[in-house]
Amino acid sequence: MCEYCHSSEEASAARFEIDHIQPRSLGGPDTFENLALACQRCNSYRYNFTEGTDPESQSIVLLFNPRLDVWNEHFAWEQGGLLIRGKTTIGRATCDRLDLNDQAHNDNAIVRARHFWIQGGWHPPSNDAIEPDSEK
Repeated sequence: MCEYCHSSEEASAARFEIDHIQPRSLGGPDTFENLALACQRCNSYRYNFTEGTDPESQSIVLLFNPRLDVWNEHFAWEQGGLLIRGKTTIGRATCDRLDLNDQAHNDNAIVRARHFWIQGGWHPPSNDAIEPDSEK
């Protein structure tokens, strides 16, 4: 699965890509500790950014690092798996920078896809935190 948005590669129309957590353009190495599996959507939104702005506190923080950070500490699913909620400054900044819920473009393509994945029983991943009865 994508190490950022936790989308399933099996349910995706496109093969996932290897993302450099510290981008090569910024001196990041090709070592396992610096590589993450990412869907094309997350990889393109992440581009060469390593920081983002937390919309709540307006502080600039490092983006989620799948080699150092635990997904469930920074994110939770809302509305049964349709939306990712950032629980921390890192989570909120990553949700914003990677537009994990299609809020910047208002096309809701990823939310529509998650709806169908939920109906198929492929989503959300069984180990992910889900907010009970959340309507946010």
